[in-house]
Amino acid sequence: MERKIIKMLDHPFLSTLYAEFEASHFSCLVMEYCSGGDLHSLRDKQPHKRFSLSTSRFYASEVLVALEYLHMLGIIYRDLKPENVLVRSDGHIMLTDFDLSLCSDSIAAVESPDFSYESSTSPPAPFFCISKRLFRSKKIQSFSTNQLFVAEPVTARSCSFVGTHEYVAPEVASGRSHENAMDWWALGIFIYEMIYGRTPFAGASNEATLRNIVKKPLTFQTNVPATTSEMHARDLISGLLNKDPNRRLGSKRGAADVKTHQFFKGLNFALIRSVTPSSASPCQSQRGVRQKTAPFDYF
Repeated sequence: MERKIIKMLDHPFLSTLYAEFEASHFSCLVMEYCSGGDLHSLRDKQPHKRFSLSTSRFYASEVLVALEYLHMLGIIYRDLKPENVLVRSDGHIMLTDFDLSLCSDSIAAVESPDFSYESSTSPPAPFFCISKRLFRSKKIQSFSTNQLFVAEPVTARSCSFVGTHEYVAPEVASGRSHENAMDWWALGIFIYEMIYGRTPFAGASNEATLRNIVKKPLTFQTNVPATTSEMHARDLISGLLNKDPNRRLGSKRGAADVKTHQFFKGLNFALIRSVTPSSASPCQSQRGVRQKTAPFDYF
């Protein structure tokens, strides 16, 4: 399944398959080498083992765009965690490891938005790196300003237990069937861990962790008063970590809803690939060159 999925991908934040061959008892896939390591190792090297809010937003936005593309293809990732987010030589991310992913036949669609943006600026422009085969209906060949691209495989469903314990959604931990909403839960855990240096429901054992995921309410560190930016981050995390998958942020319209949250206000997703990567990236620090661009918060 992983080979099949990687062959489908054509996106700057996802693995690219350059070649494949058989060697003895091994099937080998040749992909890009990411000299920056993974985000788990990089976070572990940060002060207090956590990223700043601006750095967390940078990585969260790129993972969000990668998940959006996967969902456009009808792929539920099902294994988001910092260890699977690699850092390229240019400081941008590469989402990898698709052996737990689920493929469906869901097709991307266009809807008229029934919500208003809180920001006074224009809504985020859609970020597309997709093949023509996604557009199978003539009525979604063109876009207007009052249309919303929805890339969410809402009809895909599975009953298997997959994922890393601290990242699995409540519906998975409780043995119920799950669908696309589990990826948005994992994004919430991912953002929480980047900001606070730990996952919110970790227990003394895997069993305790699963019980916490199902029953324990979400809490945040309160020893220091939260800034406005951190309050936006907490609100986003709370929406993504709704234990009811039907009410979870992103479960209905995916990235189209997540992108409009205040945490990402002012961020142009269409130009995210050209943004100067976070200074936390080892690739950036090794260059020893002072960044001349504005901080990520103002991009």
